[in-house]
Amino acid sequence: MKRQKVQLPLQTLSLTAGFMVWVLISSLMPNIKQDIGLTEQEIALVTAIPVILGSILRIPIGYFTNRFGARIIFTISFILLIFPVYYISIANSLFDLILGGLFLGISGAVFSVGVTSLPKYYSKEKHGFINGIYGAGNIGTAITTFAAPVLAKTIGWEQTVRLYIVLLLLFAVSNFFLGDKKEQKIKQPIMQQIKEVYRNQILWFLSLFYFITFGGFVAFTIYLPNFLVNHFELDPVSAGLRTAGFIVLATILRPIGGFLADKFNTYYMLMFVFGGLTISGVILSFSPTIEIYTIGVLTVAVCAGIGNGTVFKLVPLYFSKQAGIVNGIVAAMGGLGGFFPPLVLTSVFNLTGHYAIGFMALSEFALLSFVIVVFMYYQEERQIDNKIIQNTAQGLMITNREGIIQSVNPAFTKVTGYEMEEVIGKKPNILQSGKHNRVFYQTLWSEVKTNGYWQGEIWNKRKNGEIYPEWLTITKISNEAGEIKYYVGQFNDISKEKMRMIK
Repeated sequence: MKRQKVQLPLQTLSLTAGFMVWVLISSLMPNIKQDIGLTEQEIALVTAIPVILGSILRIPIGYFTNRFGARIIFTISFILLIFPVYYISIANSLFDLILGGLFLGISGAVFSVGVTSLPKYYSKEKHGFINGIYGAGNIGTAITTFAAPVLAKTIGWEQTVRLYIVLLLLFAVSNFFLGDKKEQKIKQPIMQQIKEVYRNQILWFLSLFYFITFGGFVAFTIYLPNFLVNHFELDPVSAGLRTAGFIVLATILRPIGGFLADKFNTYYMLMFVFGGLTISGVILSFSPTIEIYTIGVLTVAVCAGIGNGTVFKLVPLYFSKQAGIVNGIVAAMGGLGGFFPPLVLTSVFNLTGHYAIGFMALSEFALLSFVIVVFMYYQEERQIDNKIIQNTAQGLMITNREGIIQSVNPAFTKVTGYEMEEVIGKKPNILQSGKHNRVFYQTLWSEVKTNGYWQGEIWNKRKNGEIYPEWLTITKISNEAGEIKYYVGQFNDISKEKMRMIK
């Protein structure tokens, strides 16, 4: 039990260490480019490269965490990271930075470990908050973004990079000895899990949401230090401090977003997030001064932070059995969301001389996500309504205004003997017993159209020919314009009650 309690702080600190390493190159780029001559396009490429492997590896790492546990995956990941970190510290060319940065992506991929492992220790009602706390390991990017330039100013960027080898060794040892050896394992084959989820539209919606929220967070993290130096002529330490402020704000709001998603409707939270990102994209597109630009960036921080905590509340709710692979896919898409924006922004600037088009793209993608969230919200409402209909104890039949049967529930089949596919597209007169004349039905429908409903006893016929009494209520359903759209019939078999009355 003690080992289980230590997993949340251990894994959160491990993610912090991983993210500290992940942004080494982007944080030190103003220092590195003084020794290694790079063009603006090359700088954008080098700072974005760690995101590639950090995104792609999230899928297998999520799967292997389910199979082998967080202890093994964290330990192996930190040991492997020692080699690219050392290689970057002796880099003297563009190729060295690209190669070292590519494998540095392992440090970003460890995000999939905690979001897969930690929900196993807590109830679903706490998943949003727990994943939010774990996601606060994003603070690692702020620590490096602020501290690395300060250290580099004193001991040089090469020695600063080498210090991170000590950090990696420390957390490799910590996870090996403190990680949970008895973590619940899931050994379902990876291809089987992929086949079970890849056609589910919710997976791709969540991937898009995280592509924008976490991708925006990562993109601004790696893009801001160099942008603030070049565009607003700040010194590297000041640029690092401002970027760290962005990261800290987004990171603090991540567990808050998860907590709010536990307490309130998750879709309302996402509407707020993408509405805010839509506005911030517009602000950034037309920001001539650093003050207005700061407002736009801080709006991104608020919305991205809350959004990051909210999205992973939904994953274990929809995919409890395939959480590992789904967490990996969603997290991978979030990482890739951080790869493309810096390259796009730099390319747009080289072509047009400004960044407006690039920031408008953020606004448009956020607006698209807002529309999808609204769609998901109303789709869920319809699904809930359908579940209520399917699970009600009364027989239920829904017709259109022409009287053609549109839907029935299982209780209808239990009473009448007719399966759904046998009655859809037909009229309710297939149930008529012959015990009521035409005047009875004319009076019935006249009351429905006049009063909006009819209620009473009626004799109908089952599929096997047996005639039985039922208590029936027919209600008309109209739209806001007063046009009749549907008729709903609800009924109970009252044969037993009739028999009791006779006795």
